[in-house]
Amino acid sequence: MKHNRHIKILSIIQEKEIRTQEELAETLIREGYNVTQATVSRDIKDLKLIKETNENGISYYSAGRSNKEVISERLITVLKQSYVSSNTAQNLLIVKTLPGMAQAAASAIDAFDFTDLVGTIAGDDTIFIATKNNEAALGIMAFLNSELR
Repeated sequence: MKHNRHIKILSIIQEKEIRTQEELAETLIREGYNVTQATVSRDIKDLKLIKETNENGISYYSAGRSNKEVISERLITVLKQSYVSSNTAQNLLIVKTLPGMAQAAASAIDAFDFTDLVGTIAGDDTIFIATKNNEAALGIMAFLNSELR
């Protein structure tokens, strides 16, 4: 549960600028996590989140540049634990995960920074990956199968 919540927090702060612990807690609650501010405070400490300032002088939570490798490792661990199978349909790669894990697994796939990956869309247990061509979809599938099985 804590591990899934941490992955969700990392996903949330990548998507939008979260300014306060309260805002993060409210966002987690809207996403279905039963959290208190104390829980969020511990999670921020565990994840070693930092505050950065945007061009308007507003502070927001960030994983920080030095923490990105640790996050990538955690996301890859989530991907390894949640990966079930994959298949291609032309330039689309469809990845099946354990229920509830597709969004975290998609974040891990995005973290690999594949050059021919156009984008990912995640549901509950399925990820659609658009690639530039059929060969790229086959290449990413081969990589996932060799690294995750």
